[in-house]
Amino acid sequence: MSEFEPNLIGIIVVVASLGLLPLAVVTMTSFLKIAVVLFLIRNALGVQQTPPNLVLYGIALVLTVYITTPLIGDMVYQLETHNTQVGTMEDIKATGEVLREPLKEYLSTYANERERAFFLDATQDIWSQQARDNVQDDDLVTLIPAFVTSELARAFEIGFLIYIPFLVIDLIVANVLMAMGMVMVAPPLISVPLKIFLFVAVDGWSRLMHGLILSYGG
Repeated sequence: MSEFEPNLIGIIVVVASLGLLPLAVVTMTSFLKIAVVLFLIRNALGVQQTPPNLVLYGIALVLTVYITTPLIGDMVYQLETHNTQVGTMEDIKATGEVLREPLKEYLSTYANERERAFFLDATQDIWSQQARDNVQDDDLVTLIPAFVTSELARAFEIGFLIYIPFLVIDLIVANVLMAMGMVMVAPPLISVPLKIFLFVAVDGWSRLMHGLILSYGG
């Protein structure tokens, strides 16, 4: 029975990790920002179902894997260096400590300082004295929400800048149709092809993906 228990613990840890993996990908990687930007650009173009949701999520996941490959490699290297195991609760705790440092460094790089300060200060209002005694701004409990908030804010900033030229096209088309007395013609019927043409002409998808990737550089 004693030989079976470590294997059982390892299986439980693996299953739990797989269950939490989607949450970790959304909240601790670039997936959130990339997915939001891709959906915003689709809405700005006015093509509500093209590309489909599955395609956009797939693109976001591919770019996320590309961007976070150095972090994953660093985690794997740390695990190999420390020769970690998951046979006992002590081993699991030690593994968590090993993985936490590279993750903290990654989140700290992209979490806004103001957001980190807010979530640290907010513990004074909503946490008990005992719970907040040893909390610092580089703990995961403050870094993760700060990172999520920062990524969401940057995603909408990018989305706003993307929307502007397409909004101008919508306004121009609507005014031209009104001036020509063609009020029965729906503006999207004319503006959507023009926006797609403009986006294709400037190689929009490539430029957008390149920009999203380079936003995590240096």
